[in-house]
Amino acid sequence: MVRQREFDEERALDDAMRLFWEKGYKATSLSDLTNKMGIQRPSLYSAFGDKEELFEAALRKYIKLHSSDIRTKLQNNLSVKEAFRTFFEDLVEEEYKGSLSKGCFCINTMVELAPYDEKFEILTREHQMYLSVIFQETIVKGISSGELESSLNAKMLAQTLVVSLIGLTVLMKSRPERSFVDNSVAMILSLLK
Repeated sequence: MVRQREFDEERALDDAMRLFWEKGYKATSLSDLTNKMGIQRPSLYSAFGDKEELFEAALRKYIKLHSSDIRTKLQNNLSVKEAFRTFFEDLVEEEYKGSLSKGCFCINTMVELAPYDEKFEILTREHQMYLSVIFQETIVKGISSGELESSLNAKMLAQTLVVSLIGLTVLMKSRPERSFVDNSVAMILSLLK
């Protein structure tokens, strides 16, 4: 008879995701994980595999949630320019209101692990490409409605916005002067003409 798990796997995965997001892969110990998840090591291994497999599961969950959240934020506004303005300004506001800048879990992984691990290089690159598609769809909507100039190259602009998003997210981890970031966001948004 198969023994039922005595813990909520989704909640445990959420707890692991938050911990990895806060501390990174290398700085998170198995003891940190079991304490945060409220489970013993055998349960962790049985449910998720080793630390790397747990990290991958947590990252995949984050990517799914993050992509869905960005798509929703950009689609819930009739104005494409306003949608991007709100998206970037809310991102900055969120980072500066907290005492600890966690950044983006996927971007943190891109910086920490992608240069050394092909699996995480591919996962983070796929997320970048997916965000580019979401941005491109939004830009095309703006071009179709006449809000954005028809001469815009939606694909190239979307890719540029993704690069800007990644750069901005990494930059904010060092807490530069708010005006530096706000001016950069204004320049990024000026690309949407």
